[in-house]
Amino acid sequence: MPRKKKQELSFVEKMKRLNDATVNRNASPNRNIENIEEIKDINERIKEILGLLVNVKKGNNMLFFVMYDIESDKVRKLVVKYLERKGCTRIQKSIFIANADTLTYNEIKEDLAEVQSAYDNSDSIIVLPISTDYLKMMKIIGKNINIDIITHSRNTLFF
Repeated sequence: MPRKKKQELSFVEKMKRLNDATVNRNASPNRNIENIEEIKDINERIKEILGLLVNVKKGNNMLFFVMYDIESDKVRKLVVKYLERKGCTRIQKSIFIANADTLTYNEIKEDLAEVQSAYDNSDSIIVLPISTDYLKMMKIIGKNINIDIITHSRNTLFF
């Protein structure tokens, strides 16, 4: 007799099962950074942010940040995979930016709230809508970053 095909679990259900499997609740806040996936070069991240700005659609789409401080490596990895599947772009180790419709924004917000309440923790997750104007006013301080690229404030004439 053929086996029944397993139904894929939702993100929230996966997190609840992870909690039931006794996620290490006493994870050190000084977590091991060596295991974190390699983050793209700053110039690649800037190009992705610019792509989001150029492709902002009118209507139901909105720009928003998702920022988190999650102690558990397992929970953090699952949240990262979830956000990437939802179309969010990682711009720092614990910060994502997204250009999504209101429905997706609300779904991400609700799913992350359920995950947060699913287990005993002192983690924090922030979902912050942001206007294109504010994003263009953002200042990035760091090495080899040309903020004019992001804000489109430099006008150059070539002869």
